Amino acid sequence: MLAAIRGGDRSAAEELVDRTYSSVFASLFRLCGDRELAADLTQETYRKAWEALSGFNGGSQFFTWLYRIGYTTFLNHVRRPRLMKSLDDDDAPEMPDGAPSPEDVLSSSEESERLRNAVLTLSEDLRFTVTAHFWGGLAVKEIASIEGITTVAIRKRLHKAFTLLEEVLGADVEEEER
Repeated sequence: MLAAIRGGDRSAAEELVDRTYSSVFASLFRLCGDRELAADLTQETYRKAWEALSGFNGGSQFFTWLYRIGYTTFLNHVRRPRLMKSLDDDDAPEMPDGAPSPEDVLSSSEESERLRNAVLTLSEDLRFTVTAHFWGGLAVKEIASIEGITTVAIRKRLHKAFTLLEEVLGADVEEEER
């Protein structure tokens, strides 16, 4: 299928997107927590993948390669400096309060946000391992292949990440109780 895509076969490209889109979108949604942003990042992921397709050598599964592009796209978005504009400017856009009412806030979404924020505080290697495994659905063996290390090392990373997340999330709970 990749050979057909590289040869310009549009229907093969559409079939590949059909097979992988929901998984890429779901992974990015878990990372950012925003459907519109996840859709934009998914689109950007596929744009970057098509540009880099000639460099894909099949050393890993296509979805694994695509997930890494999506993950990097998300990180680039998070790191990108935002254009700041004073709200006092006459030409500043009207900014409606998009915050949900307290009645609309579900505890599960709050917990998801706390977990997402805690994961983002992890070091790059731990963050990638956790997100690739749990949010991207990649097997430990695939992550080890991407990172060029053993599966034992990946399992150690996961254990270390769990310990750190437990500390961070436990500290958050203690602060809320005070």
